[in-house]
Amino acid sequence: MTKQIKLSVLDQSPIRKGVTPEQAVQETISLAKHTDQLGYHRYWVAEHHNTGLLAGSTPEVLIAHLAGQTQNLRFGSGGIMMPNHSTLKVAENFRMLEALFPGRIDLGMGRAPGTDRLTASVLNPSNQFSEQDFIEQLHDLINYFHDRGVPGTPQSKVRAIPQVSTVPAMWLLSSSGQSGLFAAHFGMAFSYAHFINPYGGAQSVQMYRQRFKPSEDLAQPQVNVALFVFCSEDEEKLKQHRAVMEHRFLQFEKGAPVFPIGYEDVKDIEYTQAELDRIAYNSKRVITGTPDQIKAKLTTLADEYDVDELMIVTITEEFEDRLRSYELLAEVFGMKA
Repeated sequence: MTKQIKLSVLDQSPIRKGVTPEQAVQETISLAKHTDQLGYHRYWVAEHHNTGLLAGSTPEVLIAHLAGQTQNLRFGSGGIMMPNHSTLKVAENFRMLEALFPGRIDLGMGRAPGTDRLTASVLNPSNQFSEQDFIEQLHDLINYFHDRGVPGTPQSKVRAIPQVSTVPAMWLLSSSGQSGLFAAHFGMAFSYAHFINPYGGAQSVQMYRQRFKPSEDLAQPQVNVALFVFCSEDEEKLKQHRAVMEHRFLQFEKGAPVFPIGYEDVKDIEYTQAELDRIAYNSKRVITGTPDQIKAKLTTLADEYDVDELMIVTITEEFEDRLRSYELLAEVFGMKA
């Protein structure tokens, strides 16, 4: 029997060409309401800094607004970049969200800064980009959520306010296996970023499951996979979408200035052989197709990872195409509004 695949949303609040950041945030609100009505499972918003491409810098603020505008979706961070933040403040932000929306909040966390090193050093001047610091943050966070402060330290008397009876679901986000091992050790859920690194993810998920230790918050391993997806009934739109995404990936890899682009900006570019090789390498980060094609592609990927939840990241040149893509996915997967 084929397992039922849940679909969720990862929204980075992309700033389209010719659109202001204010409009990008309004599009996030519209998309959240739209996917709530379509029957999507959860909706995560991202943390990025010092970029003209993405407007989402404060997930905790967006989550509070979006959850209040919707009925059914779980809301969370995809993710909070822990090295940028005080652990206590993260605990308090998400305890407040739990107080407002009990049972609907996910705290997704990452090790990366979500920006360049200079900006990261401004966000948190004491940031050492240390793996050990990250591990200690996770340990302290769990203790704050369970009103234990930080045992064995002067901070043992510190409590995360408000003290509420529920704990947000804790997820670690990663595009490699390392954070999967941390998630397994701490008994947290694991989200693999296929849209960043489409190679080795199934092995990372398998290792997480094998090494998972049940915790007071999660008894069984829980996994989802995030990937770029675009579904359209128009083959020409699918071709143009891939062309734009291919160019965007190259610009990121080169460290070149990045700004919103459209198909007209890239359609006549002739790539070198080295660039074509990178385009081929990155091609697995994006899955596109018509409604007839997309279900088989996504089901195959879910089977490869052995997961029953996919987090869909969709960035399009026209907002209406983005809304329609999520509609088509809901239809082909038989989601109930």
